[in-house]
Amino acid sequence: QVHLVEFGGGLVQTGGSLRLSCAASGLTFSTYAMGWFRQAPGKEREFVAAVSYTGGSTTYADSVKGRFTVSRDNAKNTVLLQMNSLKPEDTAVYYCAANYYGAGTYDYWGQGTQVTVSS
Repeated sequence: QVHLVEFGGGLVQTGGSLRLSCAASGLTFSTYAMGWFRQAPGKEREFVAAVSYTGGSTTYADSVKGRFTVSRDNAKNTVLLQMNSLKPEDTAVYYCAANYYGAGTYDYWGQGTQVTVSS
């Protein structure tokens, strides 16, 4: 059974930093591209960042480019999202997700972790 569990959410002031981590189990982690998504109250879920299954390629939403960094450790079955220069508009529940070889849809999702940025 596949499990994705996010850690590291919390409350931070504008301009602060948080690091989210996502621990994966029950899948061959190195064969899955990993993504981060977020959903703010009253809004649809949106893409934040993704890293290829090798870790050699990353993509970002324009809204977080230059502030967020996604990385992965295939030895530890973990994907990280370093978030710097946080803004109130970054407030959302953040989810990690797994996409087999980066093709098509995301197959597995975590339950999310809340990030709140105070102004």
